[in-house]
Amino acid sequence: MGLSKHSEMVQPVENNFANDYLANLLSGNRVQCSQIVKQYLSQNDSILDLYEHVIKTALYKVGRLWETNKISVASEHMATAISEGILNELFERIISLEKVQKKVVVACVENEKHQVGIKMVADTFEMNGWESFFLGAGIPLHELVKYITEIEPDILAISLSVYFNYFNLTQMLDKIQAEFPGLQIIIGGQAFSHLEKQVTSQYKNISLIPDLYYLEKYIRFLNSKN
Repeated sequence: MGLSKHSEMVQPVENNFANDYLANLLSGNRVQCSQIVKQYLSQNDSILDLYEHVIKTALYKVGRLWETNKISVASEHMATAISEGILNELFERIISLEKVQKKVVVACVENEKHQVGIKMVADTFEMNGWESFFLGAGIPLHELVKYITEIEPDILAISLSVYFNYFNLTQMLDKIQAEFPGLQIIIGGQAFSHLEKQVTSQYKNISLIPDLYYLEKYIRFLNSKN
């Protein structure tokens, strides 16, 4: 797993797999990124660990590099696209045969273009038996409201990656809580490293999910209430 020409800007990000994955993301080497993921899973079969300690860790570093103008928008988009493709490769490992008859709608804040994080959230629900409706990035708020009316989910999960879109999040929460006052909403994403917990103090029925391990504990708690 050789480092790319971008390796001089890459600092150790948590472990060798994440560091190597990051370097190959920045060089656009999808094949090598896929090989790193396969090697990781051969040593640790936990998808959750892979998501948290390799993919998420590397992508958060990509986000910080972009925010500080150390990489281009094109490089950031490429890293996101590669990671999203790799998540799709893992589909067969995600689906659980044990279903709990619960539904979650997962989406990004309007105008967000980063959907890898919310895809990992959708996968975590799927691994725990939920039916996950992954809407990803780009869905207008009025269409999301119509979809929630149609699906009637138990939970709505919203991702905010770029803190500049915080106003869009508050608009979304205002509208959804007006339309669905009893709907439980969970929020998360890299932007909350800047925003901390200010959103949860303003709204009812909203939980901030800091990572996928916390999310899985939350889901298992809900599953136990069946």
